[in-house]
Amino acid sequence: MKVFLLKLFFISFCSFSVNKEVGYHPIFVSVTEIEHNAKEKSLEISCKIFTDDFEKALRMAYKTKIDLLNVSTKPTMDKLVSNYVQKHLVITVDGKVCILKFIGYEKIEEAIYSYFEIDNIVTPKKISITDDILYEYKKEQFSLLHVTVGGKRQSTKMGNPEKLVEMKF
Repeated sequence: MKVFLLKLFFISFCSFSVNKEVGYHPIFVSVTEIEHNAKEKSLEISCKIFTDDFEKALRMAYKTKIDLLNVSTKPTMDKLVSNYVQKHLVITVDGKVCILKFIGYEKIEEAIYSYFEIDNIVTPKKISITDDILYEYKKEQFSLLHVTVGGKRQSTKMGNPEKLVEMKF
């Protein structure tokens, strides 16, 4: 029994030390939340992406130095974050492709939250979402989508290469 416990401890310790390398996390996920604001007649959108993965994907996409946390490069990073997300997140409401207005981004814990808004959305009946955020970075990447309209929330998970979902309200 002691030998078994020692082996178990050794295996656990080795896997723990390998998994604790800087910037490592076992899942590759982005979370997009879309909420209809009836009073403002808009869709409010937030995208949560692990900071280290997002920076690496931006480096690959734009072939430049990326530091999302450096205040002095914030205007440049704003443009890159906005361009990247708008290229990889397309929202169509009732058959009309919408333009995402970039609000900004911030770091919360291990993730970057980027914020967007779509104006002039009275009451959406059908929302189509194309989301392939970080798909080119990691084949294991998947997306969680949460959409709320009129207090009714629908959620789905899409794994790479799946990237299109339609929700009816």
